[in-house]
Amino acid sequence: MEPNTFNEMLEQMRHGQGFIAALDQSGGSTPKALANYGISAINYTGEAEMFRLIHRMRTRVITSPAFTNRYIIGAILFERTMNSRIGSRYTAEYLWQEKHIVPFLKVDDGLAMQSDGVQLMKPIPELTHRLDEAKRHPILGTKMRSLIHMANPTGIKAIVDQQFRLAGQISQTGLIPIIEPEVSIDAPDKDRCEQLLLGEITAQLEQWGKAPVIFKLTIPSQANFYADLYRFDSVVRVVALSGGYNVNEACIKLMLNHNMPASFSRALLQNLRNQQNDAQFNATLSQAISQIYQASIT
Repeated sequence: MEPNTFNEMLEQMRHGQGFIAALDQSGGSTPKALANYGISAINYTGEAEMFRLIHRMRTRVITSPAFTNRYIIGAILFERTMNSRIGSRYTAEYLWQEKHIVPFLKVDDGLAMQSDGVQLMKPIPELTHRLDEAKRHPILGTKMRSLIHMANPTGIKAIVDQQFRLAGQISQTGLIPIIEPEVSIDAPDKDRCEQLLLGEITAQLEQWGKAPVIFKLTIPSQANFYADLYRFDSVVRVVALSGGYNVNEACIKLMLNHNMPASFSRALLQNLRNQQNDAQFNATLSQAISQIYQASIT
C-alpha cells in the first residue's frame, strides 16, 4: 500500500465521524446470518453455495446507496469476501476506491473450548498467509475475536496475552490489529469482567510502544469505562460490538459512551431480508445505518 493511502486510511479511522460495519460472518456464523436474511439451509447445498449466497448479500449491502462513508468509516471482511469481487474489482478495492471506506480483514479461526471462564482463539495456522494476502489488497488492518464468560482473572489474562501476542505479529507486517476480547452480555459478573479486562489491557499497553492498535469491546456496563485507553498514543480508536443486543438496545447503550463508535454486525443487518425489493432493502438499511451513526458520534 502506498504510504499516502495508509496515512489517509489511518486518519479516517482516528478522526472520522461514523462507524465500522462488521461484514465478517465466517463458516460457523454464516448459516445463521443467511437464515436471518430469509435464506434457510434447505435453500442451498454445500459450503460453496452457502458462501456464494452470503457474498451476494454482502454485495447488496455494500453497493447500496445507503452504504456510504458519510456514515461508515470502515468495514471488516471475511477472507473469502476479500478474495471475491464486486463487479470487476475485489471487495476491498471496491470499498476503498468506490466508497472510500477503510477495509479490515478478520483473521481468526473461531473460538476454542471454554476454559477458566473464557474462550481463547483457536490456533491460526494460516495467519502468515492471510496477512500476506491482506497486503495484496488495500487492507488497513485485521480483526480477531475471543470471548469472556466470567470474571476469572487467569482466563482474562490469558485472553489479553494471546490477543497482544498475535497483535504484535500483525503489527510487524505493517497492518493495524483490531483486538476484540468480547465480554459476554450474559456474563453474571459483567462489571467485574470489564474491570479485570481493562487492567490487563492497560498493563499490556504500557509495554506496547507506538504501533497503532484498535480495540473492539463490548459496550461497558459503566458509561465511558474504557475512555482512559485513549491516553495511550498507540490507541487509534476504541469501538463497540453489539454483543447480541438488538439495534435499539445497542444504540441506547452506546449513546452513553463518548468517542466509542459502533462496530456492529447483527444489529446492522438484523432487519434486512432477501425477499425485500431494492427500495425496501435500501430504506431498511438506511434506517439502521442512520440509527447506529447517531449513536456513534456522541
